[in-house]
Amino acid sequence: MKTAIGISFLATAIASVGAVPIWGQCGGIGWTGSTACDSGLKCVVCQTVTATTTTPVTTSTPTTTVRPTTSTTQGGSPTNCPALPATFPNGASLPVTATLPDPWTFYGGSKVTSKSQWACRKAELFKLLQEYMYGYYPDHSQETVTATRNGNTLSISVSAGGKTGTFSATITLPTTGQAPYPVVITPGSVDNNAFLSQGVALVSFSVTAVAADSASKTGAFWSVYNGRNIGVLTAWAWGYHRVLDAIILRVPEIDTSRVGVTGCSRYGKGALAAGLFDERITLTLAMSPGLEGVGPWRFFYESGGANEKIENIWGYAPWWVSTRIGEFVNDARKLPFDAHSIAAVIAPRALIWDVGTSDYWTNPEGESAVTFPAAKAVYNWLGASGQVGLATRSGGHCDNAGFTNVQGFMNKIFFGKTPSKNYDSTSPYTAHTETHPWASSPPPA
Repeated sequence: MKTAIGISFLATAIASVGAVPIWGQCGGIGWTGSTACDSGLKCVVCQTVTATTTTPVTTSTPTTTVRPTTSTTQGGSPTNCPALPATFPNGASLPVTATLPDPWTFYGGSKVTSKSQWACRKAELFKLLQEYMYGYYPDHSQETVTATRNGNTLSISVSAGGKTGTFSATITLPTTGQAPYPVVITPGSVDNNAFLSQGVALVSFSVTAVAADSASKTGAFWSVYNGRNIGVLTAWAWGYHRVLDAIILRVPEIDTSRVGVTGCSRYGKGALAAGLFDERITLTLAMSPGLEGVGPWRFFYESGGANEKIENIWGYAPWWVSTRIGEFVNDARKLPFDAHSIAAVIAPRALIWDVGTSDYWTNPEGESAVTFPAAKAVYNWLGASGQVGLATRSGGHCDNAGFTNVQGFMNKIFFGKTPSKNYDSTSPYTAHTETHPWASSPPPA
């Protein structure tokens, strides 16, 4: 038996509330009564979503309901912000910024002078990251997402503009803890026990089924969006989000207010992008991500071994990002952002990254002693100092020890437990404060 649902709505209160519950007045989740909108309220279409099921799902809520998904535009478009160019210049013509770009200085040079202006600067950084690095994330409001569940397998279909892409995901529920469980969405190749043993569910999917790790532009994402100047990291991030849509539709055993994403190496870059582009992600765990992740573009520490640089990554995997990053190959110091800017846009949501001290290609000292303290300055200013963490360890690239190394931070975010590890420490490195001098003079709190 297939059950379909139609459009879900979000009710926004702007005056007093009448006798009908707010979510009922728009025909929202679980409401079967009148859908007349009461005086002082307005109804806004959130998203068109369809759900089907091919196997019974045990739940106390009718299987025809769905929670509305939130925007992937980082809180919408704030007003009265400093203007950005109608057309952005070629990156080679931008000025050199020798230090990490100041997150509290707008593109045009004016300063953020209060927290009330942060929404504008955050939206600006978000746009710059898409313009020059990731490519522009597709408009999710134009998509129809269909999910079916057969046992522990989710089959996901996404349609937009008359085109459809399909892929699947696998659910693994823990045998400890209590449902509904928090979840971490993964591309596979993780230490499952590091999560399941803590009472955290896993949902895995093949990122290469979403977008091939090549210039071929094959996979579910490109079936819908072929022809766009979008990097594969953005396509993979989109895959994480559509898996989350399917979880919301079909997996009541999971608590979708506690959602993590993870991956290692190139998939760590993809997980970071997933955290960036969707505010439903409450915890981003980026493992050994390196450049195009949390490795700085401007600063390198190579006493132990060579670090990856823009000319390297652009030379062997240019498809990971949009073609515009190639404009900076001759001088990455012209980028109007750096790795800490990604963290600043994710803030105040939880973010941690894993660093192996002998994983020299990912620039472990740069990830730890440059990007982390710079990102931490923004989190501190936002009053969210405990929401960002650094997990250094001995060892190399994508060691399984990395997953247990972040457990304490994950358990703090998901369960409110106090970790035994200090996730604020940059040890064995000392913070390179000269790379981010602006951090010592933040705007008024």
